[in-house]
Amino acid sequence: MKRQILVLAALLPFLWPACVQATIIYEIIDLGALGGYESIACSVNDAGRIVGEAQDGRGVQLATLFDHTGAGGNINLGALGGVESRANFINNTGLIVGLAQYSQLQLPVRSHAALFDPAGAGNNIDLGTLGGRSSYARSINDAGQIVGWASNSRGNSHAVLFDSTGVGDNIDLGTLGGGYSDAFSINNAGQIVGLAENEQWWDIAALFDPTGAGNNIELGTLGGYNSAAWCINDAGQIVGAADNARGWERATLFDPTGDGYNLDLGTLGGYESLAISISNAGRIVGAAENSRGEWCATLFDPTGAGNNIDLNSLIDPAGGWTLEFASGINASGWIVGQGINPQGQRHAFLLVPEPATIALLGLGILLLRKRTRRF
Repeated sequence: MKRQILVLAALLPFLWPACVQATIIYEIIDLGALGGYESIACSVNDAGRIVGEAQDGRGVQLATLFDHTGAGGNINLGALGGVESRANFINNTGLIVGLAQYSQLQLPVRSHAALFDPAGAGNNIDLGTLGGRSSYARSINDAGQIVGWASNSRGNSHAVLFDSTGVGDNIDLGTLGGGYSDAFSINNAGQIVGLAENEQWWDIAALFDPTGAGNNIELGTLGGYNSAAWCINDAGQIVGAADNARGWERATLFDPTGDGYNLDLGTLGGYESLAISISNAGRIVGAAENSRGEWCATLFDPTGAGNNIDLNSLIDPAGGWTLEFASGINASGWIVGQGINPQGQRHAFLLVPEPATIALLGLGILLLRKRTRRF
């Protein structure tokens, strides 16, 4: 009997993608803009709060906290004395980070990393730089640790762990021997990933030493020259993209040890793909080329077996949407990104699993438990 349980457990990861592909259907919600024509959703937290960027009636791009119902109650998060801004990530406590123009009075206009006031009252915090002109906050964990990049006094941009108070005690995370680096994601264990230039001037996915001592780990590629780690979950799983030997950029599940056992997650029948986000449950979203060369929002098979799903196939085709990429996924399976809506506008979208889908997934778990009890 124990052997049967082990066999069932071993087969489940391979059976699961096929079951999901056959059954999951999402409701799609147009998240709108701020009076303009374009928007993009960058991040969704486990409470379903969504941030990104939206255009106002003047055509200005603004950091936005979206109304997840699609009713249009979007909040302009403001800037840092300038005009334009972008919200890149929201953590589970509701803290939001991104990029905001520093001042319109200084030319050229500078942008700094920002910790946004989620109420939209404009009490945004300038996170500073490493002595240079510009910076960008890309991710914040639930403890409030913020990462991104900042320029130093020599004009080089380095990955940075920001001082969330705005006092400026920012930590330079270094590179892989080159002049440039960028931190894209930090998990709740404080692990930081991104990319860094190595001594050969290639951009390589990196796991950064959070102390700033420079003990950074090169995560390698898929046989090519460049790579980037876009997201790390709380289990330490890392996704992004890497060049293969043919020079094609492919969605990648990285070996966190740096030993190079990276997994090519494949495409939708085309040449290239990109994994942007991974949930704590290990579900991976991003974008991939199909056989016609079109980029489509994608739910990747984490085993690398190639059972990737075009998210366009899981929504009602009568809705008239084309989903171009998915940029975030939360614990409930909500997915956000950008697509072309029925009016031909590029808008932020939210995909919510239909209630029947949630019930079906629950039934599957229940059946598994019952079968286990029989053994």
